[in-house]
Amino acid sequence: MANPKRRHSKARRDKRRAHHALSAPATSTCSECGEAKAPHRVCPHCGHYRGREVIDKADE
Repeated sequence: MANPKRRHSKARRDKRRAHHALSAPATSTCSECGEAKAPHRVCPHCGHYRGREVIDKADE
């Protein structure tokens, strides 16, 4: 099994890891209540999706 002959420097290691940062999840605003929600998903606050009520949140 192959092993490295020389140790890689910290700069070389960190250059490789420069693109490993996580990005924030995408959000959009609900057209009914204005709360932040995931795009293409039912709003967890009011239960609407694309202008119509999908989940009845009045019971909860």
